[in-house]
Amino acid sequence: MNVAPFSSISALSPLDGRYASRVAALRPLLSEYGLMHRRVQVEVEWFIALSDCGFAEFKPLSEAGRGLLRSLVTRFSEADAQAIKEIEKTTNHDVKAVEYWLKSRFEANAELKAAGEFVHFACTSEDINNTSHGLMLKAARAEVLLPTIDKIVTKLTDMAHTLSAVPMLSRTHGQTASPTTVGKEIANVVARLRNARARIADVKLLAKMNGAVGNYNAHLSAWPEHDWEAFSQRVIEGPLGLSFNPYTIQIEPHDYMAELFDAVTRTNTILIDWSRDVWGYVSLGYFKQRTKAGEIGSSTMPHKVNPIDFENAEGNFGLANALLSHLSQKLPISRWQRDLTDSTVLRNMGVALGYAVLGYDSLLKGLDKLEINEAALAADLDAAWEVLAEPIQTVMRRYALPNPYERLKELTRGKAITQEAIREFIGTLELPEAEKARLMDLTPGSYIGRAESLARKI
Repeated sequence: MNVAPFSSISALSPLDGRYASRVAALRPLLSEYGLMHRRVQVEVEWFIALSDCGFAEFKPLSEAGRGLLRSLVTRFSEADAQAIKEIEKTTNHDVKAVEYWLKSRFEANAELKAAGEFVHFACTSEDINNTSHGLMLKAARAEVLLPTIDKIVTKLTDMAHTLSAVPMLSRTHGQTASPTTVGKEIANVVARLRNARARIADVKLLAKMNGAVGNYNAHLSAWPEHDWEAFSQRVIEGPLGLSFNPYTIQIEPHDYMAELFDAVTRTNTILIDWSRDVWGYVSLGYFKQRTKAGEIGSSTMPHKVNPIDFENAEGNFGLANALLSHLSQKLPISRWQRDLTDSTVLRNMGVALGYAVLGYDSLLKGLDKLEINEAALAADLDAAWEVLAEPIQTVMRRYALPNPYERLKELTRGKAITQEAIREFIGTLELPEAEKARLMDLTPGSYIGRAESLARKI
């Protein structure tokens, strides 16, 4: 068998193959390149902050030195990442490779070279890794996840307003039920998504830089009088912009990650629910799908326009949730002060969130193709006059007419009910004429309660 060189068509994961362009925004943030980039950032900021501690052995760096260091972060390239990988072939340790790469970049600068041993000073690898993961998630959340979810919320809000007055037959337990409007059903999704989006945004991204078992042992061995806890907090909450966790073992315990991934999972679950509902509405004919020239719905049935975007969204949300659920359940568990099971699992954050982003993209594509079919909606309503049994029996209760529920049950259950049959029944009721007239004017399409105003308010 010929083994093809790696390319998008030979990738094991469809995220790096078939769907590579659709998740490209995550690649520089959550790939191994992204992890290396953040490691360099953390090492640089720790190094600069150490120089400002007032230690006789490490004078404050010059502005030129600081500028050179930070340029290593801002100009970090794929070639730099490859150079680190080459070093790792010798060290067999990815964080140590970053340390050696940084020191190699100091060779041409006397000031930095003289202070080279303060790179990675008193740090355990996890001090660098946990802060790097926090920075990766911070960027992915701010630059990709929340903006994409916001696009969905905006699209659905616009649809809710536009379709606020379009009546629709509800179905509870799959059976005809009190009418609503298309816009109100979409507004329900918007309300849920806004709450879920807020949960994602509100998670504090934690980090620690406190040494091998969380007690600043090595730090204090060098400078026992220095307030290392306050220093660590300043670095984490200052230049790195994360939240400080003062109590950890060797690893930051990842509880915030579980909280974040659970929040994303909840959002995805809401969108699975919505994707399935839209799929059903397309099946009922409530929505039509705009076609694109040259697209084929079925290889054998030329008439078909399949709701593939909503099916793809549902499938990818399912994959995302399976991975995110494993991450949230596994990551907070570590044997004693450290084991490495979290390390290999954390490398899949991009895969888990990649499937979520792919789901969001599919859903947006599907929503952009939808067209309302008011004729199908109206025909469905006109064939369901039995839904007016609810308002009629409710008015009968108001005026204390005997056995209202039972009389409407006898009239409607298991029978095909017409407008004429409903009006004939209303005519027999001992109600004020004004009430009779109001009930006579009701249709399944006008019996929508406050659905329209609720949809417009969202």
